[in-house]
Amino acid sequence: MTTPLTGKIALVAGATRGAGRQIAVQLGAAGATVYATGRSTRERRSEMGRPETIEETAELVTAAGGTGIAVAVDHLDPEQVRRLVARIDAEQGRLDVLVNDVWGGDPLITWDKPVWEQSLDAGLRMLRLAVDTHIITSHAALPLLIRNPGGLVVEIGDGTKEYNDTEYRVSLFYDLAKVSVNRLAFSQAHELAPHGCTAIALSPGWLRSEAMLERFGVTEATWRDAAAGQPHFVMSETPAFVGRAVAALAADPDRARWNGASVDSGGLAQVYGFTDLDGTRPHWARYYEEVVRPGKPADDTGYR
Repeated sequence: MTTPLTGKIALVAGATRGAGRQIAVQLGAAGATVYATGRSTRERRSEMGRPETIEETAELVTAAGGTGIAVAVDHLDPEQVRRLVARIDAEQGRLDVLVNDVWGGDPLITWDKPVWEQSLDAGLRMLRLAVDTHIITSHAALPLLIRNPGGLVVEIGDGTKEYNDTEYRVSLFYDLAKVSVNRLAFSQAHELAPHGCTAIALSPGWLRSEAMLERFGVTEATWRDAAAGQPHFVMSETPAFVGRAVAALAADPDRARWNGASVDSGGLAQVYGFTDLDGTRPHWARYYEEVVRPGKPADDTGYR
């Protein structure tokens, strides 16, 4: 059966868990061959210390109908990334979709403290993980992507430009990391346009990632129970929702209309008509503006 992305080749950098995993899976469900990269394998865990692995992600991609290929890569190491891209070139001869989703900065965040009271080493490490990894990956992968017009780059961040321009993200380092990702998409959009390619910044809403479910002591089947402790959790979304957003963008022949834009999964669902796994279309940004924000100061509501 032909699916929208049959024959397309995707690289999801940072596909071990959360948004990256489900972006890879949903691209696979649309028929793509997906290279799923990360540092956590069945033999070795990254500094995140979590059990999810890139091998599991690749298997989920294949089970969804695509072809999943797991490759262990530290995206802070330019040589490892260059070898990855050379392998994709040798095996496929093209790259149609690049998703820069590398993060891994959660253990390094210090909330509600001024920069001079935070660890400089931890803050700079967070910026390297959030920004340098994306630049290193694009530097190596874009020469392959631009060989064919229509290529798509998706920079996954936290908060749209509109949101981040007006909200302090409760930590200087975290704030700078998330603003920078939006700007990376904007800059790449200008450089890719002459080659007929597109770059977009995409933010999930409040993500029910593996770690977030654990934090609230719930499962995907019982997640609504978390609303008792955090009522705004009612507008959370599964990682599959942002995955479907990326798949919709990749399948859109007019994707260039989004070049340089900063969007969120809820907004794209209104345009493309996809839903979350339960059939809903959660839209955290709209909920925040209409329900949380009126007459109230900004708070840590978890737009993540």
